[in-house]
Amino acid sequence: MIMKYAMKSTLKAASGLMIVWALLLPINAQAAPMVLLPDFSVLAEENSPVVVNISTTKKVSRSQQQFQGIPDEMLRYFFGLPGGKGGHGQMPRDEAPKEEVSSLGSGFIISEDGYIVTNNHVIDGADDIVVRMRNRQELKAKVVGADARTDIALLKVEATGLPIAKIGSSAALKVGQWVVAIGEPFGLDYTVTHGIVSALGRSLPDDTYVPFIQTDVSINPGNSGGPLFDMNGEVVGVNSQIYSKSGGSMGLSFSIPIDLAMHVVEQIKSNGKVSRGFLGVQVQEVTADLAKSFGMSKPSGALVAETVKGSAAEKAGIQSGDVILEFNGRKINKSSDLPPVVGTSPLDKKLPILILRNGEEKSLKVKLQSIGDDEMADNGESVLESNALNAELGEVDAEVLKRANIPFGVRVVRLAEGAAQQAGMMPGDIIVTINFQPVKSVDELTKILKNAPKGRSIPVRVVRDKRSLFLPLVLK
Repeated sequence: MIMKYAMKSTLKAASGLMIVWALLLPINAQAAPMVLLPDFSVLAEENSPVVVNISTTKKVSRSQQQFQGIPDEMLRYFFGLPGGKGGHGQMPRDEAPKEEVSSLGSGFIISEDGYIVTNNHVIDGADDIVVRMRNRQELKAKVVGADARTDIALLKVEATGLPIAKIGSSAALKVGQWVVAIGEPFGLDYTVTHGIVSALGRSLPDDTYVPFIQTDVSINPGNSGGPLFDMNGEVVGVNSQIYSKSGGSMGLSFSIPIDLAMHVVEQIKSNGKVSRGFLGVQVQEVTADLAKSFGMSKPSGALVAETVKGSAAEKAGIQSGDVILEFNGRKINKSSDLPPVVGTSPLDKKLPILILRNGEEKSLKVKLQSIGDDEMADNGESVLESNALNAELGEVDAEVLKRANIPFGVRVVRLAEGAAQQAGMMPGDIIVTINFQPVKSVDELTKILKNAPKGRSIPVRVVRDKRSLFLPLVLK
């Protein structure tokens, strides 16, 4: 009986606690208000009229069309996927029958009288371009100008009173912000997708002049050239590329910052072409080990691996081994920050540049040249050993040095496990300097290694595959 009573009392007490807890729950829930996802309907309705569909046609040989659309890269443009090459016995391209191929893309209107921004790859090589408005009106477009380096093109249609996009600023974007894309994926007109900014200033292969906005917005073929909006309905980017294994969206989308895009557009409108600054340096990332070897507290800046002969950099006194910390008042946190800053800097005046050299900061002035194509080195011939590096080394032929535009160097022939391999050296590398001391022969390299500090990173400059770079070498 006592046991039964005790059990009842315990159950009553527990029930009472549960009731009190249940009563408290709504109060606590009210203390943390529910956060709702944003409503994109007004933004979509107001901004859809400024987005246009762009269809192009071009005449290609039947052999080209046969392989059109077969991807050979993971990082691909949304439209005009790279085609393959035909096999042996194929009819020469200029003799093969010509057929018309159509493609789709997107764009947005920036003026009432018919200027339209899109991607260069959307209209590249097109024979005819037709722009379709939100009201289904179709207009022939002509190319005012295009810039392949930034993948921006400016079109013009004959019209008046067109709705225009509100141009924002990509400089104000922050990681985590909501963004919206409107475009024509797979020809499905005025499709609206949304996501967040995943990263800023993203550098992609072969696109060093564009600090891309990375988002997880669903982007697919046909969105290319369309606008990326912020929540104020302002254009902050031009959708350009995706990273995909399948050709469809994988949540890795890349947009050209609108500040850069409009800089290009204004030059095209004013001059019919784009001029951009050329400093004349090859740069690489400052790793943690290299930062230590340069006496830096943390990795930062762009490490100059080589200066181009006769370039603005050489004339300004910039040297291999310098770390560029600031350019024209803008901080350089990583090597990929430098090209877009240089590319959009003025050409007609001397600009300040802050470098780190031998552990000390130094200010220089540089007057940029107009950009040109840079070229570099080749590999050479063999034969000798260095036990300090645990590598077989060899002298380099004078002709190879000339083509590489370097006065001296020693070639890495073979590597065994050891300091050189751990530093990242590879067969074929030409060692130019060790700890900023010139390596003119294998004998000289041996002497330098003998006197070099042990147990800490020292910088080694090598030339590899037509590029110059620094590696952190730790000798025991």
